[in-house]
Amino acid sequence: MILTFDDLALRFNDRTDIKGKIRREVKAGRLTQIRRGLYETDANADGKYLAGAIYGPSYLSFDYVLSMCSLIPEAILRTYTSATFNKGKSKRYDNAFGVFTYRDIPAAVYSLGVQIREENGYSYQIATPEKALCDKLYALSPVGSIKAMRALLFEDLRVDEEDFWRLDLKDIMRLAPLYGATNHKYLVRLIEGGR
Repeated sequence: MILTFDDLALRFNDRTDIKGKIRREVKAGRLTQIRRGLYETDANADGKYLAGAIYGPSYLSFDYVLSMCSLIPEAILRTYTSATFNKGKSKRYDNAFGVFTYRDIPAAVYSLGVQIREENGYSYQIATPEKALCDKLYALSPVGSIKAMRALLFEDLRVDEEDFWRLDLKDIMRLAPLYGATNHKYLVRLIEGGR
């Protein structure tokens, strides 16, 4: 369970030194600090449950989702990549649960293609594979042609081509133009041209 300092202050309100009590709980392993003022009671909690609480609003996306959906061959172990909006800069947090990175995408697309999941008493937000791919392309340097987009997807990112064509292409066609980015323009043209 994720607890804030205020949650713990209420829990330990009979103590005169609340900060000292929290430090002792962390030292004893009953609490794990996620970031300043934020703690987890389960030292074995999956980082995907914590990503949105560490820095938000945010949802899991980019390489984390692409890897979980087996669209890219890299296994993302204990690395959680999330999308934010209007933050102005990327953020990174390292803690006992893993490495958490956050990067902006356009506000116009932030809420689209995101699912809310509930597991093991936690609730978290995660992009669909189509949205994660669009987010990833937004974070990369622009290409200048359909051929370059094909190379970016299938050679550089090593997206499995068969898996790509099995994605919900209508969803990508709906999302991509909203990013207003060159990569998305060529992604749409690639899909329109077919295999």
